Amino acid sequence: MNTFKNQALKELTEQQTRFAPVARRQLQIANAQKLLTEIEPGKAYPYQYVCFRVTEFRSDAHPDLLLSGESLKHDLAQFVRRVERSLPAQPVEQTVEPMLTLDEVSQKFNVSTKTISRWRVKGLAARRVKVNGRSQLGFPTAAVEKFVAEHKVLVEKGARFSHLTDAEKEDILKLARELRDAGGTLTEVSKKIASQLHRSPEAVRYTIKNFDRVHPEGALYPHTAGPLSEAAKQEIYMAKRQHEIDLKNANPAGDTVSAIAKRFGRTRTSMYRVVNEVRAKELVQQPIDYMYNPDFDDPSKEAEIAGEMPGQSEFDAKRAGKTPPKDVPPHMAHLYEWPLLTKEQEQHVFRKMNFLKHKLHQLQSAIDPARATVEELRKAEQLKQGIRDTRDVLINCNQRLVYAQAKQKLALGENIDDLVSDGNLSLMRAVEKFDYARGNKFSTYATWAIMKNFARSIPDAKTHKQRYMTGHDELFEAKADIRTDEQEVLALADQARARVNRLLDHLDARTREVIRMRTGLDGSEEMTLEQIGQHFGITKERVRQINVRGMKMLREWAAKENVEVP
Repeated sequence: MNTFKNQALKELTEQQTRFAPVARRQLQIANAQKLLTEIEPGKAYPYQYVCFRVTEFRSDAHPDLLLSGESLKHDLAQFVRRVERSLPAQPVEQTVEPMLTLDEVSQKFNVSTKTISRWRVKGLAARRVKVNGRSQLGFPTAAVEKFVAEHKVLVEKGARFSHLTDAEKEDILKLARELRDAGGTLTEVSKKIASQLHRSPEAVRYTIKNFDRVHPEGALYPHTAGPLSEAAKQEIYMAKRQHEIDLKNANPAGDTVSAIAKRFGRTRTSMYRVVNEVRAKELVQQPIDYMYNPDFDDPSKEAEIAGEMPGQSEFDAKRAGKTPPKDVPPHMAHLYEWPLLTKEQEQHVFRKMNFLKHKLHQLQSAIDPARATVEELRKAEQLKQGIRDTRDVLINCNQRLVYAQAKQKLALGENIDDLVSDGNLSLMRAVEKFDYARGNKFSTYATWAIMKNFARSIPDAKTHKQRYMTGHDELFEAKADIRTDEQEVLALADQARARVNRLLDHLDARTREVIRMRTGLDGSEEMTLEQIGQHFGITKERVRQINVRGMKMLREWAAKENVEVP
């Protein structure tokens, strides 16, 4: 199950994958894995306690939220997986400590890779590494030895497991047919056969379901028996989405709607109905927080509120001719590509964003997922896109506030990129929480929010650094981090090219082409900055800036849309 059970943990995960520095994310993974081993399913845990244990930051969010131990174990495992995926893969030759690959751990302890996945939930540490140019999981030797020492019984039990032979699979299927004909459900049949053959119910269930998948015409438990399960509906929805992505990328490799319908023994119409139902459920379950205004319910003011921003043409002209100050580093130049909004423009954009949220909330309340129409879902997507567009304008036009505050707070030996990353999170929260109706200037509110966050996070970071001094910190400070954002995008593209292509659609045409050429996403060889610059008639430094900014936007869109990109 790839979804979170607690919205607060999902939001925390998105924040860390988008804004936390690489070293901090690595520490959080270790903290989460340690906490996983301490959680008891029958207990409840305050969210703020969990947040502190994982991030070492005392949050004031969700003060009354209690998380059940069972759901917390599930979500912490999700946290570890997603944060690990967000880390740039490091070449295995450059790792400080010896690493074992997934296959090497599997062979060493004579266990399956699925067993190792279960061990990771129990606390086995792993990280992304590159082996022969391919991104995969690596396991530090010291972490493996520590896990084995602490879980001797578990490791010995896994080593005694043997894979099913073809004869054993035939016995399982024969018994399953007899028990099914006697009226047994899949769960009941799996448990009975497991007891007779001294196998796990999961192994028996997997054997039956795998047979049904390969032989739909002779399936023991076909999908047509009764209504579709939620898992089957989700599978149909994901298959349909993948087919749409393949068509958009001119690579129709996935199942067509007809093929999906045949696989589940249903009609094409029912497939579309299932897809609409899942989309509608996702929409209904999505919380919407906004500042209400009585004008939102006045039809006579709708055109004015949703219309073009005052002085739009002048704003566009300023943006086209905008150049950054000379003292701004090249990788921060994009912060000055957007002009500041006037107070009138700012009020309009904030009102429009909250108005669109109000409309989406009304649509959300009126939709019945089981009867949702295509038109309702299309309208919802249009409203969500409008909200994203207005929010991005407000964030882009105010990002220089973050840089200005970060420069003031920057101390000797600190990295301004980390401060800007931290401050951007405060800016995004401020955009969501600002009450424009009070007539105050947003820059005042945002500056206060950024300063408040710095006042809390900077001392915490210093305390942490002092607490974990190694005596060799100058070595770590001096060693350059050669793992660039480009490596992260390449790792993602290697494993989920179709999904990355879908995210690229959010970028403008030139940025999209620069990233494709730089990373070879279209199957061609990777091009150098100079080659791309010659293609577009721009300098290679400008190409690098476009590439860095584009990849930053990719990560933001991936987090916003909750796209799983390994």
